Amino acid sequence: MDEEENLLLARIIAGIEGGGTGDDESHYHELVADLKSLLSTDDDELLNRLYVSLSSTASSFLRCFSAAMDSPVESGRLAILASEAYLSLLLSTNCPVFTFFSPVAFLSLLGSVRRYLKPRLREDSGASSQGNKKKRGRGGSRKNDRNLGRGDGDETEEGGFDAKLVFRVLERLGSVLGFVHLDRFPDSLKSLVQAVSEIPLLALEHPGALNYDKLMEMCGRILGGVLSSDHGDVSLTAAEILKSLTPLLLMGKHQARSFALGFVSRKIMGLARDNSELKKVVCNLPKFLVHKAPEKAEPRGFAVEAILEIVKAMGVEDQLEFVEFVMKMGQGKSNLRILAVDLIPLLVSSLGNPFGSISSENGVEDSWGLGCLDALVQRCSDSSALIRARALSNLAQVVGFLSGEERSRSILKQALGFTGGETSEGKGRITDLLKKRCVDEKAATRRAALLLVTKLTSLLGGCFDVSILKTMGTSCSDPLISIRKAAISALSEAFRICTDEIVTTEWLHSVPRMVMDNETSIQEECENVFHELVLERISRAGNSLSQGSASLPDNWNSSSKDLDRDIEALFPEGVLVLLRELCNSEVSPWVKKICGSLGKKKQLKPRVALALQSIIKESESLWLNRSMPINKWTAPAGAWFLLSEVSVYLPKSVEWEFLHHHWQLLDKNDSQEGTDGQGDEEGVECNSSTWAGDRVFLLQTISNVSLQLPPEPAADLADNLLKKIEKFNLHSAEVDAHVKALKTLCVKKACIPKDSDVLVKKWVDQVLSKASKVTEKYIEGISSNNLSFATPAMLGSRRSKKLDSVSKKLSKAITAVYTIGSCVIIYPSADTTKIVPLLHTVITSGNSDSKLKNKLPQANACLKQKAPLLYSQSWLTMAKICLADGKLAKRYIPLFAQELEKSDCAALRNNLVVAMTDFCVHYTAMIECYIPKITKRLRDPCEVVRRQTFILLSRLLQRDYVKWRGVLFLRFLLSLVDESEKIRRLADFLFGNILKVKAPLLAYNSFVEAIYVLNDCHAHNGHNNSDSKQSRTKDQAFTIRGNDERARSKRMQIYVTLLKQMAPEHLLATFAKLCAEVLAAASDGMLNIEDVTGQSVLQDAFQILACKEIRLSVSRGSSSETVEMEEEGGDSNAAAAKGKAITQAVRKGLIQNTIPIFIELKRLLESKNSPLTGSLMDCLRVLLKDYKNEIEEMLIADKQLQKELVYDMQKHEAAKARSMANQGVGCGTSHRSREPEQPTTAAAAAAREENVRDSGLESRVVSAAADAMAAKAARSVLREVNGGAATPPLSAMSVPKLRSSLGGGKQSGRPSADVLESLRRRPTFMSDDDN
Repeated sequence: MDEEENLLLARIIAGIEGGGTGDDESHYHELVADLKSLLSTDDDELLNRLYVSLSSTASSFLRCFSAAMDSPVESGRLAILASEAYLSLLLSTNCPVFTFFSPVAFLSLLGSVRRYLKPRLREDSGASSQGNKKKRGRGGSRKNDRNLGRGDGDETEEGGFDAKLVFRVLERLGSVLGFVHLDRFPDSLKSLVQAVSEIPLLALEHPGALNYDKLMEMCGRILGGVLSSDHGDVSLTAAEILKSLTPLLLMGKHQARSFALGFVSRKIMGLARDNSELKKVVCNLPKFLVHKAPEKAEPRGFAVEAILEIVKAMGVEDQLEFVEFVMKMGQGKSNLRILAVDLIPLLVSSLGNPFGSISSENGVEDSWGLGCLDALVQRCSDSSALIRARALSNLAQVVGFLSGEERSRSILKQALGFTGGETSEGKGRITDLLKKRCVDEKAATRRAALLLVTKLTSLLGGCFDVSILKTMGTSCSDPLISIRKAAISALSEAFRICTDEIVTTEWLHSVPRMVMDNETSIQEECENVFHELVLERISRAGNSLSQGSASLPDNWNSSSKDLDRDIEALFPEGVLVLLRELCNSEVSPWVKKICGSLGKKKQLKPRVALALQSIIKESESLWLNRSMPINKWTAPAGAWFLLSEVSVYLPKSVEWEFLHHHWQLLDKNDSQEGTDGQGDEEGVECNSSTWAGDRVFLLQTISNVSLQLPPEPAADLADNLLKKIEKFNLHSAEVDAHVKALKTLCVKKACIPKDSDVLVKKWVDQVLSKASKVTEKYIEGISSNNLSFATPAMLGSRRSKKLDSVSKKLSKAITAVYTIGSCVIIYPSADTTKIVPLLHTVITSGNSDSKLKNKLPQANACLKQKAPLLYSQSWLTMAKICLADGKLAKRYIPLFAQELEKSDCAALRNNLVVAMTDFCVHYTAMIECYIPKITKRLRDPCEVVRRQTFILLSRLLQRDYVKWRGVLFLRFLLSLVDESEKIRRLADFLFGNILKVKAPLLAYNSFVEAIYVLNDCHAHNGHNNSDSKQSRTKDQAFTIRGNDERARSKRMQIYVTLLKQMAPEHLLATFAKLCAEVLAAASDGMLNIEDVTGQSVLQDAFQILACKEIRLSVSRGSSSETVEMEEEGGDSNAAAAKGKAITQAVRKGLIQNTIPIFIELKRLLESKNSPLTGSLMDCLRVLLKDYKNEIEEMLIADKQLQKELVYDMQKHEAAKARSMANQGVGCGTSHRSREPEQPTTAAAAAAREENVRDSGLESRVVSAAADAMAAKAARSVLREVNGGAATPPLSAMSVPKLRSSLGGGKQSGRPSADVLESLRRRPTFMSDDDN
C-alpha cells in the first residue's frame, strides 16, 4: 500500500514538472485524478511529504493547475475538476495555504466556474468533440441531455452538466475564504465578487439541473463572507458588491433579481445599521440605480420597483433624504424627470404617513408627501409629452390612494386647491391645468388627464368647475377611440356621484349621442351607462315613491316658486331634472336610439315603466291633495316622453286604466282651453303647449300598448280620435299623433290585414274629403271678400267679429291642410285628385302667370301675403303628396326648386330644403340637377336654414345619394368659417372624421382649385370651361374675396383644415402642385399678378407653403404614435425610417422644383415692384431654414445666384429685425421709468410671435432694439441738456464765418460742386446685421 501511495506521489510530481511544456492536455486528467486520490487519504505523513515536494516546485504547480483550470476541454469539466482539486488541497490538513495560493490561480478558478455554467453548444468543444462521438453514441449524450434539461441540439458534450460538482466547488470556495483573506489581493476580491454575482444569472441556463435556492444560498454565503474586515474595508467591498449586483437588480422578474434584492435588503442593510460608512454606501445605491435605469418603459418599471424595495428597507431618515433627491430629480433631465414621476406614487403608497405632522396654527402642512404632490403637478406641464402623460396618470393614482382616509382627503383637497365644496386660492391652478391637458395635442396626455378628472371627481363628490365639465364633454368627440372612452368614463363618474343640474345637463348632452359612434364598444358603453345612470335611477325613484307616500311640508306656499322646489325634493337623485333634460330637442333623438337598442336586446326592465307611472301618479296626487286646480297641473316634464319610448318594448307594464284616466284629463283640459275666463288666460297659455306635448306622447304610448287594450275601449278611443281629427283644431304636433294612433287602433280592431286596410282607407278618405271642403271654402271666402285692414276695428264691433271669424277659418284651414299631409304619409294610396288642384291654387297664388289665373280663378287673391302660414303649409303638404306620387313629383319638383331660390320666408325655405333632400332619396335622378340650388342654402342668411342644409346634405353624402363632385365640395368649405359656432363644429367633424375616412383623396384633389375659387380668381387652367366660369361668376356668395387680414385668416383656416386631412405623400404632391399651378403660372404670365384676385391667390400660396401643416419633418405623423408605442414598449424604428424617407423626398422636390420657380418669380415681382416680394422672401426663408447647410449643394451650378439669395434673405431678416425692434421700443416708451428693459423684451416677444424658425432672429432683434434704445436715450439726454428747448437753426448761432472758395465773392446760395462730389463719393456703411 505504501508503494502505491509513493508511486501516486511520484506521478504527481512528475506530472507537475512536465505538464507545463506538453501540448497534449490529457495528462491533466491523470494529474487531477491522482491529486484527488492522494488528498482523499487520511495519512498525515503522506500529505506532509506532498506539501514538501510541492513547496519546492510551487511555481510549477501553480502554473500547471492554472493551465488545467483554464482548459476548455469537455466544456470546462476538466477545469472545474481541477478547481475542485485545488480547493481541496488548500483545505487539506496542515496545508501551507499561502504557499499554494496565488491570485493568478484564483482568477483561473473563478473563470472555470463561469465557463462551466455558461450554455454549451456543439461548436464549443472544437476538435475534442470529434473524439467523443463514440462515447456519445453509447448513450451518454441522452443521459447528459436529461441532466441538463436542454434540447437535443443544445447539449452534446461528454459528461453533461454535474450540479453536485458546482455545489462542491462553491462550498469549498466559501470555506477557503474563511482563512484566506483577500485584503492583500484587491483584484482577486473584485474578481470574486463579480464572478459570484454572475452565477445567479448563469444558472438560469440550467433550469432543470440545479437546485436554484441552494445555489443562491451558497452565493449569498460567499458574498456575505467577504463583508468582513478580514477582507479589507467593508464599505469598499460592499460598494463593489452592489455595483456587481446592479445588472441583476435592473433585470426583469427572475429568480436572480429576487436573490439580489433579498441580499441587499436583508444582509447588507442589516450590517449597515451598525456601520455608518456602510450605511452611506447602501443609501447611495438607489441614487446609483437611478442613473443606471434604462429609458424604455418596461425595463424602467423594473428599475423603479427595485429602487422602491431598497428604499423600503432603509431607515426613516434615509428614506426622507431619498424623497428629497427624487423631488430634485423632477427638475433634471428628461430621463431623471420621468423616473421621478414613476417613483413618487410608489413612494407615497409604500412609505408610511406621507402627510406627516400638521401645524394647526396656520393650517400649513409640512410633509414630504405634499412636496411629492407639488412635484407631480409641476410635471403635468412638462415639455415632454411622455412625462406629462405619466405625471397625470400617476397623480391620478396618488389621488386615488390618498382618498381612502378622511384626514388624507382633507389635506389632499387643500394641497390641490380645493377646500370642501368651496375653492381656495390654488383651485385656479389645478383647473387651468386640467383644461389644458384635456385638450393636449398628444393622445396619451389627454387620456391621462381624463383619468385624473375621474379620480378627482370621487375626491370632490362631483363638484367640478363648469369649464372642466365642458372640456370633458368636448373630449367625447375626440378622434381617438381611447380618448372618447376615457371621456365617457370620466363624465359618467361625475354623474354617478353628483346629481347636480349642471352635471346632469352636461352628461345628457355629451354621452347619449355617442350611441351613434362608429365604434361598437363605445355604443355598448353608452347604452350601459345610460341604463345604469338614467333608467336605474328612475326605477329607484319610482320604488321609493311606491314604498311610502310623499308629503309636502306644512309651511308650503302654493303661489311661490318654493312649491316647485319642494316637489322636486320629494323625488330623489335629481330625477325631475333628469327627466326634464331627456325631452330636450338635442337629447331626445339619442334617447330614442338608446331605448330602441336596449329594447331590442331585451335589457329594458318593467320596473322602468312602473316607476314612470308612479312618478306621474304621485305628482298628480300631491297637486290634488293641496286643493290645487287640476287644469293647472302638468306631469313632470319628460315623464310621458320616456314612457312613450319604453312602452314599445314593455306594453304589458303600462296599465290601461292609467292611460284612460290621463287621456280623459288631458282631453278635458284641451276642451276647456277656449272656455276659461280672462283672468286665467295667461296660465292656460303657459300650460297649453305642455298639454299638447303630453297628449302627443300619451297617444304614442296608447299606440304602443294598443295590442293589449280591451276591444271596446279601443273602439271608443278610435271614435274619439276621429272626431277630434275632423274638427281640425288640433296643434300640428298632435295631428300626427292622433293619425298614427288611429291607424294603430284600426289594426287592433280588424281581424285580418285586409280589413284593417279597408278601415284605414275609409276614415282617411272621410278626413281628406272634409279637409278639402274646409280649404276650398276658405279660399273662396278670401278671394271674394278682400278685406281692408287699414283702419283698426273696434272691440265688439261687427267688423271685429268678422275678423275673428276669418282668423278662425284660417287656423282651421291650416290644420286641415296639415292633416291632409299626415294622412297621405300613413296611407300613400289615398285619393288626392281633388286636393292637388286646391294646393296648386295656394302655392301659385302669387304667380303672375296669366294662364294659371285663367285656369283657376280662385288664384286671383294672393294668399302668399294674406295667409302666409297657409301658403307655407300648402308647400309642405304638396311635398308629402309628391313623395307618394312619382308622376306628380316630376311635375312639381321644378316649382319646389324655384320657390326655394326666391322665397323670403326662412321657415318655408327650411321646409323646402327638407322636402328637396327627401326627394333626393326617392327620386335621385330627378333631383340631381337641382343640387347646386340646394347647396346655395349653405349661405342662407338664416342660421337654422344653413345648419339644416348642412346636416341633411351631409347625410345624403354619407349614404351616397349625392356625390362629392362639381361645386358641392367647394361650397361646403365655407361652413368651416361660418358665423355660427355650431355649424363650424359640425363642419370640423365632417371634414376631420367622416370625410377623412370616406373620401381621403378629396382634399388633395380639390386643394388648388379651392384656392382659386375662394379668391374668386378665374385664371385657373382647370376651370376655363364656360360652365365653371358661369357658376363662379354667379355664386360669389361662396367666395372670400379680399386681401384684408380677416379674409386671409378665414381662407387660411380652410386651407389648414384640408392639409390636416392629407397623408404625408399627398402633402408632398400638394407642395409640388402649388409650385407648378400657382407659382409657375404667375412667373409664366398665366396668372395676372397685377389683378387683386391674382395677388390674393399668390399670397395664399406663399402662406400655405410656409405654414407648418404642409412642412414635413422626421417626426411628422409619428410623434403621437411614438408616445403610444413607448408606453406599450413598442419600437419606433419603422416610423423613423418612414420619416427619413419622406424628408429625403421633400429635399429632392425642393431642389428640383421649388428653387428655380422662386428665383424666376422673385425677379418678376421685383421688376414690377410688387408688394408680394416680402411674402415671397418670408416663404423662401422658412422653406430654406431647415436646409441652411445644403443651400450650396442646391445651387452648386450658380454660385453667384447662391450668394445673392443668401444676401437677400439676410438683408430681409435684418430689416424685419429692425422693424420689430422699433415696434418694441415704441411699446416700451410709455413704461420706461418703471421697466427700463421692456423695449428689448417686447421686441424679442415680437420676434417669437412671428412664425419663423430661426434661432438667430431673436438675438438680432434684441441687438437692434438695444441700438434703437441707445439712440433714443442719447436724444433724450440732449433734450435734457438743452433744457427741453429745440436746437436753434444754424443762422441764429454764433459761428465763425468762412470765406468762399472763390475768394470772398457773393455766394449764390447753391452748394459747391466739390462738396456735392464728395458727398457722392462718401461710402455707405452697412450695419453689422446687413453685412
